[in-house]
Amino acid sequence: MKACFYTLGCKVNQYETHAMRHHLEQNGFETADYLPGETGKCDLLIINSCTVTGESDRKLRQLLRRCRREQPEAVLVLSGCMPQAFPDKAAEFKEADIIVGNAARRKLADLVLQFFNTHQPIVEIPKHDNTFEELPIGDMEGHTRAFVKIEDGCNRFCSYCIIPYARGRVRSRSLESLRQEVTTLAAKGYREIVLVGINLTAFGQDCGLTLADAVDTVCAIDGIERVRLGSIEPDYLTPPIIKRLASQPKLCPQFHLALQSGCDATLKRMNRHYTTAEYAALCKALRAQFPGCAITTDFMVGFPGETEEEFESSLSFVKEIAFARVHIFAYSRRPGTPADRAPDQVQSRVKAERSRKTADLCQRLASEYAAGLIGKTVPVLLETKLADGTVHGYSPEYVSVKVKTDAPAGTVLPVLITGAENGECIAVPAE
Repeated sequence: MKACFYTLGCKVNQYETHAMRHHLEQNGFETADYLPGETGKCDLLIINSCTVTGESDRKLRQLLRRCRREQPEAVLVLSGCMPQAFPDKAAEFKEADIIVGNAARRKLADLVLQFFNTHQPIVEIPKHDNTFEELPIGDMEGHTRAFVKIEDGCNRFCSYCIIPYARGRVRSRSLESLRQEVTTLAAKGYREIVLVGINLTAFGQDCGLTLADAVDTVCAIDGIERVRLGSIEPDYLTPPIIKRLASQPKLCPQFHLALQSGCDATLKRMNRHYTTAEYAALCKALRAQFPGCAITTDFMVGFPGETEEEFESSLSFVKEIAFARVHIFAYSRRPGTPADRAPDQVQSRVKAERSRKTADLCQRLASEYAAGLIGKTVPVLLETKLADGTVHGYSPEYVSVKVKTDAPAGTVLPVLITGAENGECIAVPAE
């Protein structure tokens, strides 16, 4: 029986899709990715949803309708954050035969078999409990690095975010469980592990551990050459933890440290729990312990109430920090959050102009950071063979690198950076 998956959203969702695939494979299913318009007939189609914005919900509804048209005989499963955050809306998704929340993924195979027996719609959306969901991936087919989820949930309640309702409160994975999964991945040839979570720096809050404990555990496993952190929040990344992280040579010197805004007034409206001064001090501490490290970030424009002066102040802060790369996005209203009901919503054309202006600055910053690597020898994890005969990969700083080599994907190859263009480096194998 063939089960196909389509994933929306973040790296945690990607991990969880692989976990569900592994779960179904253990129960006798053949699994594959679903490519709308290209995949042939499948018996089971699982959509792992995201609900971070109202736009995410709109795209999900479109996808459900398209999948039902393309796969009229398949059992259609809606899983993930959307049904978990809004269980009262489950009845609206009439295209889905099975609706399963984030807290019930371990029941997926049983629910599918139940549907095949009864042909009656199933809705299974229990509330989160206080334990971390143990659902290992087994493999990440098609990837040269493996994402490993070590934390779930968030206690922050930013004013624009629905995720605490979709994910519940902070729950951390045990170090023994983490050790077992990464040991298995190392035996399968993975050389880089990316630790991911909904609020990664909150790892251990519920069990007396810290993020450094998780990093130490993974770095100690034979065969793993690089460990990378997914998106992290400024909270809880204290000087003692940074010092411990710096003691691990396998940890990649790249930190995706969520900013959202470089204006204190905007941060306060967002219910973010730091100031720009505190954020800048954290960047300084990271650079002191990891010289030359890449600090990357998420940056939002057009949050309700953001004036032109606040935007310019925010943009100046981005320039001051000199990020290596910035993910820019315009605020999108998320029904169910305080920000959706806030006054002074910013017009779309203003958000578009601010996005463009921010992108121009951030492209220059990315180019400057990449150019700073010229002349250095760095290990690159090779990923994709390109049409021009080069191979694409990433440096420890997560800078895109192209190198002429016959080495296979998955190899960590020392290269000499010889040039840089538009934020991407050109290299040759190091002698």
